Amino acid sequence: MEKQNTVSLREALIYWLKLGFISFGGPAGQISMMHQELVERRRWISEHRFLHALNYTMVLPGPEAQQLATYIGWLMHGVKGGLIAGILFVLPSLFILIALTWIYLEYGNTQIVSGVLYGVKPAVTAIVLFAAYRIGSRALKNNVLRAMALLAFIAIFAFQIPFPLIVIAAGVFGYIGSHIMPKYFSGSLHAAEVHDSYGPAIIDDDTPVPSYAKFNWRRLVSFIVVGLGLWIGIVALIYFKFGWENTLTQMSLFFSKAALVTFGGAYAVLPYVYQGGVDQFQWLTGTQMIDGLALGETTPGPLIMVVTFVGFVGGWTKELFGAELLPLAGIAAACVATFFTFLPSFLFIFIGGPVIEATRHDVQFTAPLLGITAAVVGVIVNLAVFFAYHVLWSTGFEGNFDWVSLLIGIVAFAALFKFKISIVKVILACALFGWFFSIVI
Repeated sequence: MEKQNTVSLREALIYWLKLGFISFGGPAGQISMMHQELVERRRWISEHRFLHALNYTMVLPGPEAQQLATYIGWLMHGVKGGLIAGILFVLPSLFILIALTWIYLEYGNTQIVSGVLYGVKPAVTAIVLFAAYRIGSRALKNNVLRAMALLAFIAIFAFQIPFPLIVIAAGVFGYIGSHIMPKYFSGSLHAAEVHDSYGPAIIDDDTPVPSYAKFNWRRLVSFIVVGLGLWIGIVALIYFKFGWENTLTQMSLFFSKAALVTFGGAYAVLPYVYQGGVDQFQWLTGTQMIDGLALGETTPGPLIMVVTFVGFVGGWTKELFGAELLPLAGIAAACVATFFTFLPSFLFIFIGGPVIEATRHDVQFTAPLLGITAAVVGVIVNLAVFFAYHVLWSTGFEGNFDWVSLLIGIVAFAALFKFKISIVKVILACALFGWFFSIVI
């Protein structure tokens, strides 16, 4: 038996299921949670191998925490382990969000729900702004990167340039910049510092790569064929059943594209989802988008699970199966949005993992990643501005300014920035205040 398999598949399954229910705190919190448990406590994987996998998932489009779980599961138990880890990271959140979105749409106008959301919305704005600060302070180490962030903000805010184009341009500029001015693009977003030794790990620095994790052309082609077959087959099934203009068909294509441009995490892709879901297809309103992010922040799983909310609301709004079957339409659309968003994540790990394992002592993703991350900071700031506008002027600039929401947002930001209070606690406190305020006023 190979050394990697000294952790039973059953033991791994129990851990990944538990993680799916407690993975609050966004990507940073989820990655920290996995590091503490898998690297420090259980010693399933060494620090070097963990960071190596993390660096790869940071380069990929998609939710890096979910991809990291998939990668570690795959490294330990092959494709079966990767599927278990990746699916269980998402599945609890899918069910929870479907239930919460149904409650939101069915009872969202009641005082308790509207009061809770009133308190949560400015907190979400503060969280997005804090995310921009956190990523920016870590990534924008020189004026070239800061200028890229500013240009990205101007591009999306003033000129409404699509997010995918901004990401591609930033990656290309980072790659070129690493050759013509390398000193501005050196370093790593997740550079490993010298850590205390936690003792030997099951998958240690010098543990040989298992046979299923070695590069193999037949396996590579098989994954590509199966992955494309799944994608084409399900899109074709939806198309022949409902037609090209149907919302489910459009969602399958839109979220497939979203899955390929989600560089920089969920906060960065939200403007793209907003552009499509709100402006292009009118699946939901701008206010509902903020509400969806609020729900996503308060549930376990990757924040990109907000696509489940967008899908559910879109299916409900478009009355896919008639006015009598709104919940069923929402569930169908939520499942379509989630499936097509996460399918590429598994393929990236199963196809790219063997290459990454073979070259783990010579990883050169830094420059494009730094360029993309710099642009992402500007995009996230734009998202914070968008949220602030909708929260503080809920009826437009001609309406009244909401001073209470401003105060909630300032307190929430201070709690995150100065007092290092967790996102979940900030959200819950603001929700409680919003509920209390709606009763008093």
